[in-house]
Formats: sequence, structure tokens, C-alpha cells
Amino acid sequence: MPKMNVSRSLEIKTSPENVYNSLIKMDEWQKWSPWLILEPETKVTVRDDNRFYEWDGKRIGSGNMEVVGEKEFERIDFNLVFLKPWKSQADVTFHLSPSAEGTKVTWVMASSMPFFMFFMKKMMESFVGMDFERGLKLLKDYLEDGEVHSKLEFTGEGKYEGCQYLGLKTSCGMDEIGEAMAKDFSELMTAAEPIKGEVSGAPFTIYHKWNIAKGKVDYTVGVPLKKVPDTIPNGLSLGNLPSTSTYTVTHTGPYHHLGNAWGAQMNLSRSKTYKQNKKMDPFEVYVSDPSTTAPNDLITEIRFPIK
Repeated sequence: MPKMNVSRSLEIKTSPENVYNSLIKMDEWQKWSPWLILEPETKVTVRDDNRFYEWDGKRIGSGNMEVVGEKEFERIDFNLVFLKPWKSQADVTFHLSPSAEGTKVTWVMASSMPFFMFFMKKMMESFVGMDFERGLKLLKDYLEDGEVHSKLEFTGEGKYEGCQYLGLKTSCGMDEIGEAMAKDFSELMTAAEPIKGEVSGAPFTIYHKWNIAKGKVDYTVGVPLKKVPDTIPNGLSLGNLPSTSTYTVTHTGPYHHLGNAWGAQMNLSRSKTYKQNKKMDPFEVYVSDPSTTAPNDLITEIRFPIK
């Protein structure tokens, strides 16, 4: 059986004692779980001793997790069992250590995959790693602020009217995307300043290709146009985003939590909630202006073209 090992870390501004006391209480996982946020209606049952919980969702599958070992304020061990979409078991550990920020939290999982999925080992490790990264960010919110700053609204099917746009295309590492995109939008807006009267509508990013195993992404940032200008600013290109039906998940919160909305969309697509039109690239629309909106109030639409 192909072995799978995943580890991700994040610093949280609170004591190891506070992190430990929260993680060991299984009812608190519902407040920040990176999987339950994808399907809020999932049925969750927590045992009376608060050291075991099970879940049963239509899209995220079913399983259970139990505390099986601990070293106070330093480590918690869990036994994780998946029942659907396929049966498997994993050993999960949280390691806690004091840091300059408060506590370095390291989330580790050791498991094995069904033999027939051996060719997906690297990709599955990347997917689980992204889930852990999303979860640690949500846990950080919960422990530092008492709530998570990532809200999903399953807006559903609708129409995007389409537009011509000025765009800037980039390829970068997935771990570089926040910095790269901020730079791209700064360049885009600066270059478009002479024709700002022709810009109309919310800016967006079109995602052309994700290479999950290699951690690479190709995307284009764009601004819609009322009409095509006589001169295209240097460094930019003209593109067309066609009118299309889309399924939308709307996210409210900082951009670093947008992975939750993308995770929800991929979960919906895999469960055949809608039929994705793979001839068109998915895109996200920035409804709020980040220069005038607090990060926790930013509204972003993640739109998947559908048939």
C-alpha cells in the first residue's frame, strides 16, 4: 500500500496550553474544521467524554476521529478513520512548541492509500496539505479572535454576462500567489490609469491551470472594459471572458481564506452537484474594493462555468 505523509505548521498567537485545551475537545473542531466548512449541514456527533467525534456528510464523506494519546501542552495523537468515499485509517498528531509568536502548531498525518490509487500519491499529499493549511489558518482565527473570518454562501447557479478585459498573465508557485497577485494588480491598475474611463466592473482573476503536485499555477488578472481603447497599454493584453452560466460560492473574509471557497467548489464539482464546463476556466470576482473594505468584510465570488 502506498504510504502518505503530510506535515504543515503555523504559528498562533496564544500559549501552548490554550492550543492544547482547544484541540483535545472534539466539540470545538466544528468551529474551525477545514472540511466541515465545505458542507455545513454535515451531521456531527460528539461522544460525551469529548474525545471522539464522527461525521456523516453527503459530499465530504463520513468517518470518525478519537484522541488516543497525549503529552500535556506538547502533543495530541488521534486515530482517524474514513468510511466514505473509501475506507482508510490515518495516524494524526498535533505537535505544540513555544515560539516567538506564541505557539508553533505542526499538524502531521501518516496514512496509506488504496493500492489502485498509487499513481495519485503525490497529488493526494498536496491536497491534504492544502486542507491542513486551510485548517491551521482557521484554527489561528478561532484561537486568536474567538471566531473564524471565513464565511461561505452557496449562491448557486446564475449568469455571468461576460466582458472584454485588459489582462496580465502570470505563472508562479502556489505558495507565492498572494504576493504575485498583489504585484500584478498593482501593475495592471497603474498601466490602465490612462484609460480608466473605459474600465467598468469588478476586477477578476481567471485561473488557467493548477499543477497541484508541482505547486504551480497559471492565471490572468483582469479588469472589464466598457469598450476597447484605441491603444492597449504596454505590458497588458486584450482578452474576452464570454457570457456563461456559472455556479458561484461567495466568500466573505480575507483573501488568505479563499482556499475554503475553492475547496467547496471542487467538492461540489466532484459530487456532481453541477456539471462543470471544463472548456472554460474558473474565475474569481472581487466584489469589494480592498482599498476601502476591511479584510474581514471582503466579498469575493468564486465562479465555476457550468453546462
